[in-house]
Amino acid sequence: MSTAGFNSQNGTGTGQTYANGPSQNPVALQQLPGVNYGMTHQPPYNPMQTKAPIPPGPGLYPSGPYQPVPPVSAYQPGPPPTSYPAPPGQTLLTRPPMGGLPSHTPPQSASPSPGPRVPPAQATPPPPPVSSSGYYQNPQQPQPMAPAWQYNTAPPMMGPPTSMNAPPRGPVANHVNPAASSTAPLPPPPPSSAAYSSAPPGHVGHGALQPPGPSMPPASAHGYTQQGTVPPPMNPIAPHAYQPSRAPYGPPPTGPPPTMKPTPPPTGPPMASATPPPPKADAQCGGVVNHTLPPTEPDCQEGDIECPGSMAGNGPQAPNSYNHVDNKMAGQPQPGPPGRHLGHYPSLPPGYQNTSAPHNATSPMHPAMQAATQPYTQAPQPYQQPPGGPGPAQLSPSLAAMSLQSSTPEALRVVNLLQERNLLPPSPIPAPTPCLPQDLQKINCHPEVFRSTLTSIPQTQSLLNKAKMPLGLLLHPFKDLSQLPVVTSSTIVRCRSCRTYINPFVSFLDQRRWKCNLCYRVNDVPEEFMYNPVSRSYGEPHKRPEVQNATIEFIAPSEYMLRPPQPAVYLFILDVSHNAVETGYLNVFCQSLLENINSLPGDSRTKVGFITFDSTIHFYNLQEGLSQPQMLIVSDIEDIFLPTPDSLLVNLNECKELVQDLLKSLPSLFEKTMETQSALGSALQAAFKLLSPTGGRMTVFQTQLPNLGVGALQSREDPNQRASAKDIQHLSPATDFYKKLALDCSGQQVAVDLFLLSTQYCDLASLGCISRYSAGSIYYYPSYHHQHNPAQVECFQKDLKRYLTRKIGFEAVMRIRCTKGLSIHTFHGNFFVRSTDLLSLPNVNPDAGFAVQMSIEDNLDDMQVVSFQAALLYTSSKGERRIRVHTLCLPVVNSLSDIFAGADVQAITGLLACMAVDRSVTASLSDARDAMTNAAIDSLASYRQSVLTIQQPGLLSPACLRLFPLFILALLKQKAFRTGTSTRLDDRVFAMCQLKYQPLAYSMLMIHPALYRIDDLTDEGALNINERTIPQPRLLQLSVEKLSREAAFLMDAGTVMYLWIGRNCNPNFLTQVLGVPNYAAVPDNLYLLPELDTAESQRTRAFIGWLRDQRPFFPSLQVIRDESQRKISFMQNMIEDRTESALSYYEFLLHVQQQISK
Repeated sequence: MSTAGFNSQNGTGTGQTYANGPSQNPVALQQLPGVNYGMTHQPPYNPMQTKAPIPPGPGLYPSGPYQPVPPVSAYQPGPPPTSYPAPPGQTLLTRPPMGGLPSHTPPQSASPSPGPRVPPAQATPPPPPVSSSGYYQNPQQPQPMAPAWQYNTAPPMMGPPTSMNAPPRGPVANHVNPAASSTAPLPPPPPSSAAYSSAPPGHVGHGALQPPGPSMPPASAHGYTQQGTVPPPMNPIAPHAYQPSRAPYGPPPTGPPPTMKPTPPPTGPPMASATPPPPKADAQCGGVVNHTLPPTEPDCQEGDIECPGSMAGNGPQAPNSYNHVDNKMAGQPQPGPPGRHLGHYPSLPPGYQNTSAPHNATSPMHPAMQAATQPYTQAPQPYQQPPGGPGPAQLSPSLAAMSLQSSTPEALRVVNLLQERNLLPPSPIPAPTPCLPQDLQKINCHPEVFRSTLTSIPQTQSLLNKAKMPLGLLLHPFKDLSQLPVVTSSTIVRCRSCRTYINPFVSFLDQRRWKCNLCYRVNDVPEEFMYNPVSRSYGEPHKRPEVQNATIEFIAPSEYMLRPPQPAVYLFILDVSHNAVETGYLNVFCQSLLENINSLPGDSRTKVGFITFDSTIHFYNLQEGLSQPQMLIVSDIEDIFLPTPDSLLVNLNECKELVQDLLKSLPSLFEKTMETQSALGSALQAAFKLLSPTGGRMTVFQTQLPNLGVGALQSREDPNQRASAKDIQHLSPATDFYKKLALDCSGQQVAVDLFLLSTQYCDLASLGCISRYSAGSIYYYPSYHHQHNPAQVECFQKDLKRYLTRKIGFEAVMRIRCTKGLSIHTFHGNFFVRSTDLLSLPNVNPDAGFAVQMSIEDNLDDMQVVSFQAALLYTSSKGERRIRVHTLCLPVVNSLSDIFAGADVQAITGLLACMAVDRSVTASLSDARDAMTNAAIDSLASYRQSVLTIQQPGLLSPACLRLFPLFILALLKQKAFRTGTSTRLDDRVFAMCQLKYQPLAYSMLMIHPALYRIDDLTDEGALNINERTIPQPRLLQLSVEKLSREAAFLMDAGTVMYLWIGRNCNPNFLTQVLGVPNYAAVPDNLYLLPELDTAESQRTRAFIGWLRDQRPFFPSLQVIRDESQRKISFMQNMIEDRTESALSYYEFLLHVQQQISK
């Protein structure tokens, strides 16, 4: 791919790249002979080891190049290319080196490096580079083999240093103990997995500078090389290749059960007695302007939550207060946990006394782990054993004494996936609990808000690479919370070095000093912080609500705002072409807004405005004093202007009657229109001009492909290719107009939300950019029609009500920090990256999720725990500037078994889905599919080779990962990634948007739906919520064998629910729940359950209502008879069954086993 071509689809087309989305330095795409751009020179396995072709199942794995899914950063390939022959008659399934990925980092130099890169030492001299994917010069040679998915490596440095590493002005005082400052200098570091000394620009890590040593290349004071130069390589490490030394698979074994490798105790000193290193001199700015940003982007700007005008403790002393939103705090807070206070002050209150953390805090045998790693309540049931002897699952437990199974946590229990069939637990899987001391875990951040893919953090990057699992965080930062502590104070206490907010995981050295848990700087406790507003006592800062709650919200003082908080401003842009009027959406919108106009979030300053468009743009003068709304038509769409700028956005309270008159007349105003053209681009430009002075929210309703003026699009979908087993085309935008406009909107604090109500192709891949880069939302209603599709109308009504009335934050920014040694290099979600790690969110809503990928820059040997903190600064609809802070604490471990024991299989699946979406857009869908498959292969291969001590036949997995292959297969069959099944292009793109944007709890239902039998619901085990009894049927496997024609089943697929009625369904269910006399009387298009006064009807409606209440969007209900045409959609979600184009679950397991056994 040429540079121009790459930039034209992701940037301006002129060589300039934008700072967000799929844009990156084209240099990163060029693989040079023998050059490893990654963080490690340790190939995870032998490059000569190939993957075998997959078993039959056309279309599941295209025979094209094998590409792992890289993160959304300039991700780099691994070992040098090698060539090897393919077996006769077979296409070789290989993994060529990954190209670059969409990088959510600031713009980087697009010029190639001035000189050749120095190749690091390799075990095998590299042959000429070859590839068929366009990254290599000679496509005639066989494909090279790339390493396994290098999840956590970071892009090479190409840009200038960032504000994160700007040196502070003046000396930085270090208040650590004298022993800390008098310690001997650090020895030269051993060869690490970091290939380069420079930290990439996307990193948030605070790792200390390495001391000079023989392996340290010349670098700047910041650890960066200058822009346009190449980072010099460090002394490389000889590649380690692992060759599984085991015999070929044969008959089932008859030996003892597998033995678990014991976990050695931690070798480092406990945290309480360790002296952390002093903070580095260039940690973060403390009120220093970032001179590497453009002049218009000072680091202390309104949007920067990191460097307000005055430091904590310097502001005026004002009375502080504390309260709960929605739930007042009752009683005293819990006392501070004893295990995290450093220093020895015997005369202090108990909260400050020195208590060392237990030495076994990171051991898998900790009681907290025992309680946390038993999410499965039902013992797995083995398959029927074939003749020939017992399998591993049926072996006698009498030999268990040979292993450590008596002390092995449930998460590490060995599961043979080919033997144990019923792996799905009967109830939803809870998030694993980190293995922390109980006092820390009790106050840790809730997993629905802040969740890590690994609840035990590896000590080193090489250890993480060996585990073959991604390290990342999944966030739901603005989630609606029933209990949210809110603190009003003129002094918000933050670390003076790294600007971390004080939190439950800091250490109090005494009453007057606290140590930051991210950079270990010792800070003074401000005088105001000594007073506790909850207990109204003085002298116990460790009992303040900020130190007792991992999620807390501050009402920010004036130094956190550059301008007065903006008012709530809502602008609605409505398609009124003939196609739009035919769908009937305009009546639903106007009626819904009329009903909810008094519930729009805001205050006395709230403003609203309306623009309609077809081939011309229509504005509405709603100025106070007019007797009726006045329509102003602008037909010059090439040079759009605002006819009366001052009267198009009006105060809602002052002009409410005119607004209501307009909403009542709009549907009839255009009901006779025959205008078929759509000038969406011009309407968006006009709306941007209107909102730019204030910022706000733009809500766009579109029903067809824009075909007039700027931003006009042409149909790119070939209906004949919808079921193609080949790569899917046109997943990337056709034009950069919508992305450019979104970036302009983001700069003016304007977010764009898109409602797409279409009966035809609308090119969501292009239109969606307007929302993605402005932190907006996308709603999609295919085949919407007010008469022909009443279920979609109901969804639209419910979604619109939620959208209009939900909480909203304006002019928001979010920053994620982590303990030094860790770094963040990739973000997923809808946003714009304003600076290296600052996400710009013109609007933030409670239904938006985010994900980040991480790497380990420096060894975490001297740490027992690490922390992550997300801070979201926003303006509420009432005009208050607020900061919501979430802090997560996780243990550090030094063994692979501990890493596997802490794996969160759902979080890993969610992060891989985000990575695969990016890979599909920047490379190809087949690359993404192959890489997801390889994720399961690599992690289970690593577990087998590095954790299990007794090798035995079968596909072995730790209990915590036993659903991983199932979830990967579910992703391969998900609408976003499936091939060989007819899928409309817009449907596929919307599914990808959902995976990137939805919080994990909702996206998992879209990946692996939940199946319940509901014709026999009982009150046994039911929940009692608000005097309603909610039945709790058990979860069933997604296989036709679980269905019965004598029953009825409900499938919850996230955005839609299917109620499947068997041909011989219980007549009692038909009459008592559906209100029909027999099966033949069930209507084809039933989407509402009648409200019958029967116990069965109440139970069924209560259960479906309870499921719907757990998500912010409204899933439609489709009642399907056994012979219904809609049965196809229902059956496509039967993940475990084979289809014409995809493997069954058992076949997929055999494929994974075949790859591991090579």
